[in-house]
Amino acid sequence: MANELKITEEFDIAIVGCGPAGLAAAINGAIRKKKIGIFGTDFCSPKLHHAPHIDNYLGLPELTGDELRQRFLAHVQKMGLKINDNKVTGVYPSEGGFTLQSRDKFYQAKAVIIATGVNTVKPIEQELDYLGRGVSYCATCDGPLYKGKRVIVLAYNREGLEEANFLAEIAAEVILVSQVKERDAAGIHLDERIKQIKGKPVGILGEMWSTGVKLEDQELKADGIFIIRDSVLPDQLVPGLNVSNQGIEVDRHCATNIPGIFAAGDCTGMPYQLSKATGEGQVAALSAVKYLDELKNKAKKELANWDRGRR
Repeated sequence: MANELKITEEFDIAIVGCGPAGLAAAINGAIRKKKIGIFGTDFCSPKLHHAPHIDNYLGLPELTGDELRQRFLAHVQKMGLKINDNKVTGVYPSEGGFTLQSRDKFYQAKAVIIATGVNTVKPIEQELDYLGRGVSYCATCDGPLYKGKRVIVLAYNREGLEEANFLAEIAAEVILVSQVKERDAAGIHLDERIKQIKGKPVGILGEMWSTGVKLEDQELKADGIFIIRDSVLPDQLVPGLNVSNQGIEVDRHCATNIPGIFAAGDCTGMPYQLSKATGEGQVAALSAVKYLDELKNKAKKELANWDRGRR
């Protein structure tokens, strides 16, 4: 896949998520001299920000959640690391590791750490059944497939409104069903060609292919449906990832069932504790570094054997 795409940047380790687990992983990976890419939102760890006080983080008592959050971010900045606010919508195996897709940009990484926190996303009825069959999470990626057709955008954030504007330049008709609060939509001017309909989406309609969206009080028909949220379910973010009702399944080394992909923090399940998140972030980073070093050593041995075979 990577050979066919224009890669924006390459990393040794890409970290998806910038909460305590992701930042701890980034720091420990950087200390081991690996090139780190951190992908997160424009406001890292709102959960920690809203905590009125933190009493159980060893050595740092009587801090507010935001005070501790600011210390985490300052540590990351001191390490020379930057947070990329492009949302990752897919992680796919490719030559040399993995390709991370973020709208119309692609990044390459030899190893990936998932640290997306607790996922509160609840897919609407039959959403996952029709994913890839008329339902998409990325308008920039799949919008061109619906040139001259009718599409529905289910927007749960500002990005959803922006994606609706993008689709208005391609599709014959764009129907927007927005769940975005007015204050969060400030400053965005919707294309006059977009038709807005009020309502709460409850399910996807279809047979072999999706045909529309069911709202609480009506049904809407369309050729394509775009669902734009802040986060993507882990097993949709990484196809083939083992996920239980507790979270992403990992071993004691924070390794998932996919070699080269690790997970840390609340996304791996309870307990949802700050120390557990930062500890797993460190373990995931050390495991990723070990994984990369083993790959490097294996490649050296194979090269040496090949060289001896030529003599």
